[in-house]
Amino acid sequence: MPHTRPADRPAPRLRRAASATAVALALLAGLAPAASAAVQETPSAYGQDAGRRLDRPQLQAGLNAIHEADIYGVYSGVRDGRERFDGAAGLADIATGRKVRPDLRHRVGSVTKTFTAVAVLQQSAKGRVDLDRPVGDYVPELLPGERGRKVTVRMLLNHTSGIYDYVGDAFPSLLKGTTESLDEHRYRTIKPAELIGYGVARPQLFEPGTDWSYSNTNYVLLGEVLRKVTGQDPEQVITRDVIRRAGLRDTYFPGTDPRIRGAHARMYESFYGIIDPPRDYSDYNMTWAGTAGALVSTPQDLNTFYRALLGGDLLQRRQLDQMRTTVDVKDETGTVYMHYGLGIYSMDTPCGPAWGHDGGVFGAGTWALSSPDGRRQFAIGYNLMKYQRLNAAGKALEPHPADAALVDYRDRSLCGTTTAPHTPDPAAKNRSAETSSAQAPSAEAPAAPRVLPQNVPVLPGPLSAPVR
Repeated sequence: MPHTRPADRPAPRLRRAASATAVALALLAGLAPAASAAVQETPSAYGQDAGRRLDRPQLQAGLNAIHEADIYGVYSGVRDGRERFDGAAGLADIATGRKVRPDLRHRVGSVTKTFTAVAVLQQSAKGRVDLDRPVGDYVPELLPGERGRKVTVRMLLNHTSGIYDYVGDAFPSLLKGTTESLDEHRYRTIKPAELIGYGVARPQLFEPGTDWSYSNTNYVLLGEVLRKVTGQDPEQVITRDVIRRAGLRDTYFPGTDPRIRGAHARMYESFYGIIDPPRDYSDYNMTWAGTAGALVSTPQDLNTFYRALLGGDLLQRRQLDQMRTTVDVKDETGTVYMHYGLGIYSMDTPCGPAWGHDGGVFGAGTWALSSPDGRRQFAIGYNLMKYQRLNAAGKALEPHPADAALVDYRDRSLCGTTTAPHTPDPAAKNRSAETSSAQAPSAEAPAAPRVLPQNVPVLPGPLSAPVR
């Protein structure tokens, strides 16, 4: 029976294939099956110790460490109740030496999915969208036939639809292990129906509802469901009902404009060393991402958004509960490392579960997490993507000091300068019927962090999920 137990283990490091071609083909790879997760609020150590209040010098030191690990620039906002820290380290522009500042606007990639999911759930509360109704009832022209009858709106929201991701076909050189498509399509305007067509034309990955596989096609389809039930452009619906309602001032959909309005950093893409030196992709037509990943925002706005969401200001309780009803996401060994809900996921930190999402587009990475009540939060943006390199055997990414520095900063932000062990979940002993001991994360002795959200090519989903 599905439930919303927050995740109890950080994600494992994403494994990559030996050659550039294999790396690119990983865009189209699937993940292991996902079992249903149970609804449960796990006790946490957030806010239980004054030693976990914001330590600004330590937080700034954490940002400095990320920059010193060869990330060009990082900018972040951290909150504990009314207490705030806004910090930055490094360069916004490596050519001019311009420095970053905490409130720079930034492409936030798949964090957009939480915004889109909120808009869909708002329409569900109005009776316009039934989460368990077939998608073909809303957009039969985009998902026709038997698949349109089997895939439900909920399956799009939690990535259990089995629909292929369009990214590889939208940037075809990636399937050959080269990045020419990134430059060829920099100023292209592409319609949602074309993106969806790429994903739908590919074979179904699995029977709908039986597995889990991250797909941007799901969220472009959800945008079109919004269009059908509201009669309005979905980005306008999200702007009115989510962005403005949350009181966000620096968050917007850029439409066809390739430039970011206002102060922002240059955004550099390395693509695991294929692009050397890293190239600036801060100007980009983001219609290829749309309601799956086109938003521009700031760390401060993301914290405001997730606090409003988790605090119940954007959704009714029933819809928020559904949003936090999750499926288990497993690594290559079958171990559950994350719980994905409806456009939001839960993962463990040393002081308890955290909710949020990560995102990445060419040159820009983002991570935003909050305590379950939205009181303690962190959001970070960085302007160098896929800086890791394959090892000598070409079978995995080499450990990079920036990975550990980012996880360390996450824990400093959410847990403070001291990290108490996660309070054990008393229900964990009763879950054996749902999750085998080999799959269940250990609540009493969480493993050391092993991965970061930027370890994926483009528009990443939950941490280690490859964008196929």
